[in-house]
This record gives sequence, C-alpha cells and structure tokens, in this order.
Amino acid sequence: MNKKIAVIGSGFSSLAAACYLAKAGNSVTIFEKNDSIGGRARQLKKDGFVFDMGPTWYWMPDVFERFFSDFRKKPSDYYQLIKLNPAYRVFFGQNDSIAIEDTLPKIIDAFEKEEKGSSKKLKKFMAQAQDNYNIAIKDLVYRPGVSPFELVTPATFKKISQFFSTISRDVRKEFSNPKLISILEFPVLFLGAKPSNTPSFYSFMNYADFGLGTFHPVNGMYSVVAGMKKLAEELGVVIKTNQKVEKINLSGATASAIRVNGETIEHDYILSGADYHHTETLLPQSFRQYSESYWQKKTFAPSALMFYVGFSRKLENVEHHSLFFDVDFEKHAQEIYDEPKWPENPLFYASFPSKTDAHVAPDGMEAGIFLVPLAPGLNDTAELREEYFGKIMERFEKITTQEVKKYVIFKESFCINDFISDYNSYKGNAYGLANTLMQTAFLRPKLKSKKIKNLYFTGQLTVPGPGVPPSLISGKLAAGLIEKSINA
Repeated sequence: MNKKIAVIGSGFSSLAAACYLAKAGNSVTIFEKNDSIGGRARQLKKDGFVFDMGPTWYWMPDVFERFFSDFRKKPSDYYQLIKLNPAYRVFFGQNDSIAIEDTLPKIIDAFEKEEKGSSKKLKKFMAQAQDNYNIAIKDLVYRPGVSPFELVTPATFKKISQFFSTISRDVRKEFSNPKLISILEFPVLFLGAKPSNTPSFYSFMNYADFGLGTFHPVNGMYSVVAGMKKLAEELGVVIKTNQKVEKINLSGATASAIRVNGETIEHDYILSGADYHHTETLLPQSFRQYSESYWQKKTFAPSALMFYVGFSRKLENVEHHSLFFDVDFEKHAQEIYDEPKWPENPLFYASFPSKTDAHVAPDGMEAGIFLVPLAPGLNDTAELREEYFGKIMERFEKITTQEVKKYVIFKESFCINDFISDYNSYKGNAYGLANTLMQTAFLRPKLKSKKIKNLYFTGQLTVPGPGVPPSLISGKLAAGLIEKSINA
C-alpha cells in the first residue's frame, strides 16, 4: 500500500530509511534544513581544498555492504575504497609513536615490540572481540529496541557478565603498558562514553579496528553520502534542501502534516532523522515522550572543536589519521564527562586525507582536519577557539618536529554553537547519546512515538547508537517499523 512519507533531515539514517521506504513502494520526500545534504557528514570546499565536516573514519565495511546488498547493489557501484596502511598512528610524544597497520598479525607484532608477552594477550582479547562482533553486528544491532527480550539469545546469555564489567577493567587486567591501554581503549570513544563506563561487550569495536581495518572512500566520506543520495533518487525519493520544518501537525493523536517554510504539507507518516530532542519541541508539550529533565539526566557523547585547515605545503611525519595522546587521557575524559569544562591539556585527532587522496587538496598542498573532543553545553566563543588552535598547533609542531603555522593558508572552525545552529543538536553534542549500560538497546529513546500514531524517529539518539554504521542500521530499523504499521 503506497503511503506518503516525510523524512526530516538527510543524514545517514534518514537517507537509509528513505531508501528502504521507497523500495517498499511509498512516496518519500526528504526535507533538509541546510543547503546541502548529509547532516553532520556535509562537505566543505574552499580554495581547491575539500573537507569532510563530520565523520572521517570508514569502519565496519560489512555494514555498508549489507545496506547496499538490500538493494541488490554494492558500495563499489557508488564509490571506491582505499584500505589505509597504516590505519592510523598514535603519538605519545616527540619521536614516540606506534603505527597501527592494516592486518592483525602486524598489530600483534607492534604490541609485542612495545611490551614483551603482550602478543599472546592481544590474540586472546581479539578472539573475544571478534566473537562479540559476530553476535552484535550480525544480529543484535538489527533489533529495534522494542523489548528487553531482544537481547536474550543463547549467544548473549553466555556473555551476560560482559554487560557488567567494562572495557577499561578488561584491558587493564591484561595489559600494563599505558600506551597499549590507550590504543585499546580508543575505539570505544566512537560510542561516546568513557571506557570505564562502556560495557565489556563493546570490545567488538576493537575487532572493527584491528580485525577489519580502516578505509578511505575516494573523495572523502561525503562520497558515501553522494552514493546513498544517488541510490535514493534511483528508488524515487525526492530530496529537498533549504526546507526548515517548523512544526509537526496532529490530527487528534496522529501525525498528519509538517509545516515547512510556512507551508503545511500533509503526509501519512513522518520520520525524523533530526535531533530527537529538537523534533519533540515541534510538538505540543503534552505529546512529547521525554521531558527536559529526562534529557538533562542522560549521558551524552562529546561535542567537538574542529578545524579545517589548508596548508601551502605537504606536511611530514604524520599519517592520514593521527591521534595525539601525549597528555593525560584520564584527565581529559574527566573534563568531558565528570567535571565538564574546556580541557586544560586536550587530546586531539588530526586527519590529512590528502596523504591518500589527491582529489582533496591542490597539488603540493595538504588538507588538515583537527578535532578536540569537548563536553557538550560549554560556552563557545571565537576567543576560545583561537586559544585552542594555538595550543594544538604548538604541540603538533613540537611532536612532529616541523613548522606548520606559517604554512596555514586558511582555517575554518566548527564547534558547539555550530552543532546547535546547523543541526539543532542538544547542547551541541557531536555524536549523540553515549552507549553506556543504562543507555543500550531498549533503554534508548524509542524509534516509534509512544504518544503519537505514525510518528517515528531514527539516528544517533535512538537505536542502536552513535556512529555511521549504526546510523545505517537505525534507518533500516525505523523503516521496518513503519512498514509493519502500514501492513498491519
């Protein structure tokens, strides 16, 4: 039965959901408030440089393959991938770094060089991580979070203890070298919580890292957005930009229309891939599922201060992805989660996609993306942004033993205020709701409104959680619930 469906937002989850709903024969229109699609995965172009404004890591290629295979397609029909070697390099100081290469045996060797006897421990840890990955990514995350019984399977029953221990505890039980601990705790940061608050079961992220590797889509992550857009349009989805959704209209307790740029447009179903909290503000107070105090009590993933920098020459001693862990990891984590404030000595991440991809910078130049994780909700000013750019550039120059500031052609920044204005992001968070034990699966905000018929949600504040692969899955889950309602 053909239904008219409005999708609010054009991020990965919205694009994925639109594809599934259109494939099922519905008339689907995406309404995007900005002038380009992609949500947080938009693209910035300036002076011949091209930057991914949001996600820069392509992990879990099997999730992308599964998405496109649902439409009898392959990722390679829409974009090309390059496997990175090294996947990334972690800097602990000047002349002190560890490269994470492109195969597990190479990574095991690197661990053994750093700490004698650690290779055997890593093999054991990774066997567990792979087992968790097979349970989680091939099964659990494709469940819509409707009931706690979704988590009860023979496989998960055997893993029950791993939901009550933490990544940090497990890693530190086996490894004593602080550098190796940092490397093993790093992947769960993609889930938006401290390793000490992330259940052990989420070690499957370590398998995504070491076992499957890190890829770069040619022309950047935005090429994945462009590929999904092309697929959606092939399926008949209509995509409209500069469309600000101002209100969700109700007929009784049923979502019946949206008001866009002052115009009321009727639909049978409404699916929001926009910020969950913001979407509920488009409804009368009595029809909102979650109160302000509910959101205030939740553990949100970090926000970020990002810089997009054009350099007039190639930079040395860095990889495509570089992590700077030369300061206290625990202290920065406390300044995000426990005592929110601007970090005294921030860890930071740097990406130089032009190391791999000639398309993203003029010949002989370098495109640089720098990211400092921050607590959401902090005061964000131009002066603070400038201060922190100076801090990370000073350390970057010292650690990589080169001058870089004098080669900066331009820099653009993006921070808390921009996440709020561009994405209506709650407190300016960058990654959504953290995957802690009490914010996992059925304990996350629901895909289907409990108060309003025919209103659904998708994206990083709902099931299964933050990150690009989970967003694709979230879109599929939300579309599945809508189809179930249509066919009921």
